[in-house]
Amino acid sequence: MKWVSTKSEGKMLFKSKLKWVALAGLVLSALSLFTHFLLAKHTYGTISEYHSSVTIISWRPKFKKSDLSTNNPSNRRLWAPVRRLESLHPHANPSGDYAAPEIQSTGFIFVKIRGGFHEIRNAISDVVAVSRLLNATLVIPEIQSTTSSKGISTQFKSFPYLYNEDQFIAALAKDVKIVKTLPKNLKGARRKKEIPSFKVPHGASPYYYLHHVLPMLTKHSVVELLVSSGGCLQSILPPHLVEYQKLRCRVAFHALRFREEVQNLAIKILNRLRASGQPFIAYDPGMTRDALAYYGCEELFQDVHTELIMHRRAWMIKRRLLKGNLSSDSAENYRNGLCPLMPEEIGILLRAYGYSSDTIIYISGGEVFGGLKKLIPLHAMFENVVDRTSLSSSMEWDKVYGRETNLVDEYSVAPPLANLDMKTKSWKTSGPRPRPLPPPPARPKMYNVEGWWGWVAESDNEPESTIVELRTNAHRLLWEAIDYMVSIEADAFITGFDRDGKGNPNLASLVAGHRFYQSPASRTYGLDRKEIAKLFEEIRDSLYQPNGTWITSLHKQLRRSLTDGLLEESKKSKPLSFLSFPVPECSCKVDDSTKRPVNASSSPLPHSEIPVFLGQVDQCPAWMNGHSSSQSREETEEDNEKDDSASLGLFFGLSNDNQEGEIGDVSNKEEALVEDQEELEGGER
Repeated sequence: MKWVSTKSEGKMLFKSKLKWVALAGLVLSALSLFTHFLLAKHTYGTISEYHSSVTIISWRPKFKKSDLSTNNPSNRRLWAPVRRLESLHPHANPSGDYAAPEIQSTGFIFVKIRGGFHEIRNAISDVVAVSRLLNATLVIPEIQSTTSSKGISTQFKSFPYLYNEDQFIAALAKDVKIVKTLPKNLKGARRKKEIPSFKVPHGASPYYYLHHVLPMLTKHSVVELLVSSGGCLQSILPPHLVEYQKLRCRVAFHALRFREEVQNLAIKILNRLRASGQPFIAYDPGMTRDALAYYGCEELFQDVHTELIMHRRAWMIKRRLLKGNLSSDSAENYRNGLCPLMPEEIGILLRAYGYSSDTIIYISGGEVFGGLKKLIPLHAMFENVVDRTSLSSSMEWDKVYGRETNLVDEYSVAPPLANLDMKTKSWKTSGPRPRPLPPPPARPKMYNVEGWWGWVAESDNEPESTIVELRTNAHRLLWEAIDYMVSIEADAFITGFDRDGKGNPNLASLVAGHRFYQSPASRTYGLDRKEIAKLFEEIRDSLYQPNGTWITSLHKQLRRSLTDGLLEESKKSKPLSFLSFPVPECSCKVDDSTKRPVNASSSPLPHSEIPVFLGQVDQCPAWMNGHSSSQSREETEEDNEKDDSASLGLFFGLSNDNQEGEIGDVSNKEEALVEDQEELEGGER
């Protein structure tokens, strides 16, 4: 009995030990969980910084062994500055008699701006000039694309969503008085719609503001301007208003600085592009649905996207945004240069001109209508085709977007389940049997902007934008801001199309204008699409097997585009958008005669001559003459002749045997000299 009692006591002791061990384990587990949550809370910022420092991007560059030295004639021809334009420099400073804004203003101007990135930028520079013209106080403009969106960060609403508000006010302190909000009494009147409002037409003249807006501004002390089509001031102003043109440049190129988060991400992307030490090309396809519909380019697509373009064109005609017929001859429009060049065609141009297959190409300008499949040929020709998504992480973009609320679309919410009692009651009171089955409930169609549009085949009306798409529209402004900064700093820039869905210059035109202001000699190709279309018509049946004569003609065309393309740009774009070509108003020329090489020929150097079509360019101040970036090394005719011949073999691996047979006509000495002279000039005189 004693042994049995001892055994039972041992079991009890063992069970009690197990209980204490289990209790201790639970306590330790609870403590570990508490410690984990505490550490996670206090180290979130550190972890985020760590992740951003070791960001893993999807781009894995592939490069061949290439000579990037300036002594290589091919590199000079592809990447060197355009020497005819090296004496141009940015100069938007006001003249000596430019007065500061008067202390007593005529009233407040409140502006609402609708539109895309390029329209917002044009409108802001114009309203600043209008405020100066009317001696008015400008209230920070309201960007409707952000205020109408749901779920975006409240930290960056309206103007601060894109730009640095304090920098904008400080940079223009000597030009216009700017405030962040209206006074309380005027703010209440605006909410009650008791202030005069003007829906400003595109390109309104100074007369419109002085004789229509100014009297109402003086009477009510405040007016509201509604700008929905980009520029709200006449692009080309009379000569006596040249200071307002310079003011536009100071606004667009100096005062409008992106907020810190946007700038930081753009700098990171630029650093990643340049980490390899290779130059890169920024390419803006310009293929948007609205632009394709406006110019009647639907037949460039052979799928559902054709129907989407036709829907948009019909919508434009119905609202009198477009005059013309629903159907149009897309082939004829393409031949007239009214349709964009496809990414495949741009790839062929670059390869034929001599850019190697490992050249870095950055795709800018937002989404390409038609999806990524339109970029497949370009990816096949160039190994390093990248965009903002392949050079950044989602965590970095979260910092740019700010803290956003989680949106639940009404279409994604399951309908509530019916009560069982209600079902039974409905069944008993529904009439005699047998009863046919009811039709299935109508389901809202889910569609994606870049996916399959299911509504096209069933409805003539496009579905309303979901709340998720409204937020995406606001995000698109940030995407284009990043692309804008990267494209400005690119070693070369080329675009497939330079018009938007209203017939006005698009984002690519603003990039070209900014580049021409900031670094006029940088390689910005102003393609003549009509001439390029003629060249492609010649080899339409053998795009990837052009002959030497065709490639030589293409070389000449691209060389002309570096200078003569600017002439075409000034004729077409400047009357619609001053920022697309801010020359000669915001530029000056330096005297580089003292920097000419000693061994130069006795004939005048063409690169020292400013093209006549740029107009009368003022002489730069004396302190700027020491900053000329003219290259001291002159290319020889032999270098250019050898390089032009060798580049023929770069186009999709043409053999040397083929070169000898195809370039016989080019070997003519007189023709080679003409081409060499054009190469030196960067275009024809």
